[in-house]
Amino acid sequence: MARYTGPSCRLCRREGQKLFLKGERCYSGKCALEKRAYAPGQHGQNRKKSSDYGLQLREKQKAKRFYGLQESQFRNYFEKAAKKPGITGDNLLIMLETRLDNAVFRMGFASSRKEARQLVTHGHFTVNGKKADIPSMQVAAGDVVAVKAKSTSSPKFKEIREMTISTPDWLSIDTDKLEGKILSIPTREMIDTPVEEHLIVELYSK
Repeated sequence: MARYTGPSCRLCRREGQKLFLKGERCYSGKCALEKRAYAPGQHGQNRKKSSDYGLQLREKQKAKRFYGLQESQFRNYFEKAAKKPGITGDNLLIMLETRLDNAVFRMGFASSRKEARQLVTHGHFTVNGKKADIPSMQVAAGDVVAVKAKSTSSPKFKEIREMTISTPDWLSIDTDKLEGKILSIPTREMIDTPVEEHLIVELYSK
């Protein structure tokens, strides 16, 4: 399955809530969901109530789109989560949150996960002083994610030094050094992604 290359705002409208796929645009009046708060397509305004399966499918699609994953990638994460001890749904979200591209986004180095993935792929970051250009890399407690020395002069990162960035409790950031640290592996309570993960578990358990 190829990566989605269509309009990002269409995905937000399909899920009926902001997925924050366009960075600053999502916080402005230009947000498509605020202008057209109904599903896209010819029959978008006339959609009927979903079945249980439909609700489960939508929740899976929503989570997949939040983190920018393809179907096969998301399914692999679920299978790994199911093999871990603990609650499968919690394990799934924790694994998604601790992807390198998501950590970069949460630290405020990128305005969206899509931009974070691109910056990581282009080699702008290091983890514990070593080059890290794989967006799906899993970060661990104690890891230090930093902007590569050669990239610190970029206008993109110069702006960050002047910003006040709010990060989740499991992360810390030093804007002067352009680096962040993984304080701990997040618990479900620390993850604010609006997803009902039990519905995803129910869907894949059929």
